[in-house]
Amino acid sequence: MATKVKQRPSFEMSQALYQQQANKFKPKRNVLLNSIRAFWVGGAICLLGQAIQNFYISVFHFTEKTAGNPTVATLIFISVLLTGLGIYDNIGQYAGAGSAVPVTGFANSIASAAIEHKSEGYVLGVGGNMFKLAGSVIVFGVVAAFVAAIIKVIYKMVT
Repeated sequence: MATKVKQRPSFEMSQALYQQQANKFKPKRNVLLNSIRAFWVGGAICLLGQAIQNFYISVFHFTEKTAGNPTVATLIFISVLLTGLGIYDNIGQYAGAGSAVPVTGFANSIASAAIEHKSEGYVLGVGGNMFKLAGSVIVFGVVAAFVAAIIKVIYKMVT
């Protein structure tokens, strides 16, 4: 005796109909407000960086050129510390790209990956996952620098 298998009704939906239905529930973005938030938070991060650089110049008597590296290192340290405390994620939710574009956003993304995967161990979890993002950024940065150098050399040869 064969048993009948109950079949579910087919609810196939076209891609266009699906997009139409999904758009009904998509939250509306306030582009102007998001842009203002990104602008002022990104500017505040840059202002903090400038204040740190001025501190290194006035207190430790660095030149503008030599104060750059410790300034970036300090901003990275602050970003990683705020990521570990869970504060930088709130800043990122509020500011969007304004907190993601500066070096602090890159440090936040690497620290977040390290924190998220620490249960998998230090080598495969922390090290392996935190450099997934860093590797691609470094590769594209090197390629962009190479292309810029070629353009500069060609420009110098032409002029």
